[in-house]
Amino acid sequence: MSLRAHLKNKQRIVIKIGSSSLVHAETGKLNLPKIEILAREAIDLRNQGKDVVLVSSGAIAVGKAAMGINEARSLKQKQACAAIGQVRLMMLYQKFFSEYGYQAAQLLLTKETMLNKESRVNARNTFDELFNLGVIPVVNENDTVETYDIRFGDNDRLSAIVTALIHADLLILLSDINGLYTDDPKRNPQARFISEVDRIDETLLEMGKGSTGSSFGTGGMSTKLSAAQIATAAGADMIIASAEDFRILHRIIDGEECGTIFRAHPHEFYMMDFLEAL
Repeated sequence: MSLRAHLKNKQRIVIKIGSSSLVHAETGKLNLPKIEILAREAIDLRNQGKDVVLVSSGAIAVGKAAMGINEARSLKQKQACAAIGQVRLMMLYQKFFSEYGYQAAQLLLTKETMLNKESRVNARNTFDELFNLGVIPVVNENDTVETYDIRFGDNDRLSAIVTALIHADLLILLSDINGLYTDDPKRNPQARFISEVDRIDETLLEMGKGSTGSSFGTGGMSTKLSAAQIATAAGADMIIASAEDFRILHRIIDGEECGTIFRAHPHEFYMMDFLEAL
């Protein structure tokens, strides 16, 4: 049986959504139809008996759009926009989830929280109880209190840390790219798409360097490969796929050839080592 054929059997799934996937490129305002489709897809996975976590970017972008700010320049302005935007995001998730009989829960995590053993255990226990209650957790970095020195820096790696924390068996990164290429396909038409990665080696890591995210996000291919290192070491398969249409989620679980899949290679996993290296 192929690696993708096993995806339908995954029971605990983390889905990361980038900022640019949730907003209109022209205005930076929320793309409501897309978010509703995302909610339906997550709920359908939950209806199949799977535990689902959304790691959702977008708070700062949504806050800026709400306040008419083109560019948040200072740290305090970015943190204020995050506080405004996070409320708006959670209101929408709760609205769409509740229409289908589900509840959303908000978890705002910090790198400092994950470095502290007691806080890390408490976070894991919270996730477990939310799953027991049938709730869909929505996770983001707590941008309102973070500083440069204690940040995850992007939600690609945060989603991988969450994957390891809750012992998820699949991480899906949805972004404005549809997978891994041998080079930047926007600059090199000869770039070759890579459907499956068995192991992450130095050649792959070098390929990811120099890539950047969109104007709304912070993560490029390099951060996604870092996430893959963490998730696969923790025992989860990982997929990078396009967020253009969130209905890709059920196609992924059905085993269709969507995006790039990274095979899990679990070994004795030390979360502290990964966190301190970020």
